[in-house]
Amino acid sequence: MTARQGTAGNVIAALASFFVPGLGQLIQGRPMKALWHLVLAGAIWLISFGTLGWIMHIWSAIEAARYES
Repeated sequence: MTARQGTAGNVIAALASFFVPGLGQLIQGRPMKALWHLVLAGAIWLISFGTLGWIMHIWSAIEAARYES
């Protein structure tokens, strides 16, 4: 079974990635992409002193929601 854009699996992954960047990608079985999102989100949070990190949360959620396997 393949996950398509807008399926329940992708919605769950998007919600998970919104709260913890990369978690949705990990749920979808993409560990390297998950690590990339987590590391990049942490770097942005640190560099911007906690102000721009939400951009990565949103990007991670959108990327998980639009994923087609």
